[in-house]
Amino acid sequence: MLIQGYKLELVSPACDPGTARWSAFARLEDDIRAVLPYLNAIWAGAIYGHAAGYLTWQMGSRAVSVRPRELAVSNLADKDEAEAVVAQLVETINDVWERRDEIAPRTRRRERLRALDVYRLLPGGNCKTCGEPTCFIFANKLAAGQVTVAACTLLYTDEHQGQRAQLLALLDAAA
Repeated sequence: MLIQGYKLELVSPACDPGTARWSAFARLEDDIRAVLPYLNAIWAGAIYGHAAGYLTWQMGSRAVSVRPRELAVSNLADKDEAEAVVAQLVETINDVWERRDEIAPRTRRRERLRALDVYRLLPGGNCKTCGEPTCFIFANKLAAGQVTVAACTLLYTDEHQGQRAQLLALLDAAA
């Protein structure tokens, strides 16, 4: 087991005192830097800084930050939820560590996929063949992983093969 123990601290964000939402910080007894490349490999959409030793990830409506001796989770309702979410994270991290021989570690930094960058590579025209009312809505859904590139049939014409290659490279960098 990688994480043996931790001390949990619950705080109201300094930028919004008295808020109904809380952040939790689990101060870890052990350095967990070695698990970060494995988490980066399996947590889709995680942003990992190998040299700096951090990993950020969106867990539903919560932002999660993993550092060598700290887990931080935002957007929590109360102490009970904080305890449950942190316990779940610790269990997941320990499980990944136990299965590390089955996982290819990934030290490459993912790039955050932005809808506007996707939109700029689409053919444009709001043709609706993808099933969306506008190219910008399609770009937002593609950036969120709700649709696939293949839905934009115009990208698969000879005229737009360069844009398709750039878009696929952008998606690969975010994967």
